Amino acid sequence: MDLQLKDKRVFISGSTAGIGFAIAHRFLQEGAQVMINGRTRESVDKAVDELKSLVANSTVSGIAADFSKADEVNQLINELPEVDILINNAGIFEPKPFAQIPDEDWFRFFEVNVMSGIRLSRQYFPKMIAKNWGRIIFISSESAVFIPTEMIHYGMTKTALLAVSRGLAELTQGTNVTVNAILPGPTKSKGVGGFLEDLSKSSGKNINEVEGDFFKNMRPTSLLQRFASVEEIADTTVYFSSPLASATNGASIRVEGGLIKSIL
Repeated sequence: MDLQLKDKRVFISGSTAGIGFAIAHRFLQEGAQVMINGRTRESVDKAVDELKSLVANSTVSGIAADFSKADEVNQLINELPEVDILINNAGIFEPKPFAQIPDEDWFRFFEVNVMSGIRLSRQYFPKMIAKNWGRIIFISSESAVFIPTEMIHYGMTKTALLAVSRGLAELTQGTNVTVNAILPGPTKSKGVGGFLEDLSKSSGKNINEVEGDFFKNMRPTSLLQRFASVEEIADTTVYFSSPLASATNGASIRVEGGLIKSIL
């Protein structure tokens, strides 16, 4: 299927690994011009080289920026004045008991997970409206709805993304611009792999046992009963960024393996 994305200009925050990298790879396969992002120049250059090796003759470049630092975000925006498709993927997570989460962590999570997308959207959204075409996708999480007790601060930020996404979508009425949120479920990204390894070491169980325990005890409502691949999340994200998905706007799109039991 041709997703009609050839030569569309795409920026993906937090895309040197995991879901963001898989999204970049998928866009390049569709012929889009992709700009990736990571916190360091070294990580960005490494990811750009890898993507070029995966997709021959692709147009991919990168910008280093730490989304916990507003000045670096502003510099990124100066270097990239306009895009057709914005994927707000940058984010951090950390399991921590609620009573042990200090104010600084709450602000840090909000700064990276929420303000990153707000700052970029504030720059690119008006230009999309002016040219009457554009896509903004916020990578939220099933944790926006199914708040994890082990990282409530993370869940809070993912819920906030749903509000921002829907609010921006309301401003697109009558245009060819869409704003949607993607809600991945537990996904075997680089960060989650590290999380599983830490649980394995602390529990004395192997990775397979830890994964089984995770779905039995922490995510028992999952219908998939396994971690999704980053490619599964990327396929959904890229489709809803395409002209083929023009009738989907203001939506919270679930790719969470049936974990959320509500039908609405």
